[in-house]
Amino acid sequence: MKYKIEAFENLVNAFQEMPGIGKKSAIKMAYHLVMEDSFSAMKLAHAIEEGVNSIRSCKKCHNMSEDELCHICSDEYRDNSTLCIVQSAKDIITIEESGQYKGIYYIVTQITDLDEYHLKDAIKGITEVIFAFPPSLATDTMILYIEDKLSGSNVEFTKIAQGVPTGVELDNIDVLSLSRALESRVRI
Repeated sequence: MKYKIEAFENLVNAFQEMPGIGKKSAIKMAYHLVMEDSFSAMKLAHAIEEGVNSIRSCKKCHNMSEDELCHICSDEYRDNSTLCIVQSAKDIITIEESGQYKGIYYIVTQITDLDEYHLKDAIKGITEVIFAFPPSLATDTMILYIEDKLSGSNVEFTKIAQGVPTGVELDNIDVLSLSRALESRVRI
């Protein structure tokens, strides 16, 4: 018979369900929380419960929010003439950390989730729609679909530059990224 503690195994399994966490990491985290730092475990449990109970989707852009509108949509100092369409709230966090974009956002996870009437309402007053999707055939299709649905809206469509990341050797770049980098080359 195998030595097993059901509560510990349940905790390990719960951690393993998180993206990017394998069995070894799950065991390390579970052991640390139950045997070495129970205060952090309780703090984590409380933060998870509070997050699940208080975070919802922004009514306007679908970002994470504790209120009807997220902090970006309710910020009167944002540039309301540019709309950046992303696939998730995680993308908004990443773009915001760069400090390079001061406009507003709209999340479209996949084409089947797109409410075109809601999106058309969101682009009122917008002069530029920026697509910030990871490069793939699926996202290219989504861009074309959204452009088609918004045709006649008198907005300029752009997408973020894609290509070779800084400090990466060319033999470590996928063919699609390298191809796009060559297509989007700039004069120096």
